[in-house]
Amino acid sequence: MDAKRLTLDSGVQCYREQTRPEPAPTLVLLHGISSGAGSWETLAAQLPGYRLLAWDAPGYGESRPLEAKAPRAADYAERLEAWLARLGVQRCVLVGHSLGAMMAGAYLAAHPGRVAGVVLADPAQGYGDADEAKRDEVYRSRWTQLMEQGHGAYAKARAPRLLREGADPAEIARVEAEMGKLHVEGFAQAGWMLANDQLGRYLTDTPVVPTLVICGDEDRITPPEDARALASRLGAPYRDIPRAGHASYIDAPAAFAAALDDFARPLLGAADASETP
Repeated sequence: MDAKRLTLDSGVQCYREQTRPEPAPTLVLLHGISSGAGSWETLAAQLPGYRLLAWDAPGYGESRPLEAKAPRAADYAERLEAWLARLGVQRCVLVGHSLGAMMAGAYLAAHPGRVAGVVLADPAQGYGDADEAKRDEVYRSRWTQLMEQGHGAYAKARAPRLLREGADPAEIARVEAEMGKLHVEGFAQAGWMLANDQLGRYLTDTPVVPTLVICGDEDRITPPEDARALASRLGAPYRDIPRAGHASYIDAPAAFAAALDDFARPLLGAADASETP
């Protein structure tokens, strides 16, 4: 995937793109709280027939942080809309992993016109309805550790938890590398959103477009039982990713890609109407 950047009215937005020589259906990939656009590289190799757009969320990589100091998922959704509009994306399937699932839900609630379908992968559902003490604990649980421990120690301690037991050391190293790019400001903003917002504020009923919930069967961060319960509440199908932890698209890229292709291909067909200006 090629690293690219745009300057939007709200600032620089960085992303990675896999293009095809001919028009191709578009998947938009939204990473989780401890990751970045580069984490999708292994999965991209399994999806050669798609145009893939993977952003570095605001405050990640070289993407400008949001102006809001206490952002909600809706704030990320507005940056997402500006980016997709600038890229000329007309129809896409949104793939939100972990915290990215909350961003995908907020985007669908505000801008359903571009969305053919949504995949909520290992979805974080937020703590917006928790008591103040719990919300404060969640908010401070990551970025403060990053500041205290430094990137190397933080990534080495945290990365293995995102993958299955006995994960490939190369994949652990990939997760560590993405964590090594975290910026405290963007990380803290995302932590605030996780602690003080919730997916249920945006997806309150059966979604207006086809929706798929998937989860690694060894996910220790957002357990499969929570993902299944979400799928049941939304009336959406659920799909296990075998032998995969929280970062299921890294642990099991072939199975994750197959789930995406089975879902997205009927919705987008052989090509979408995207045009890069």
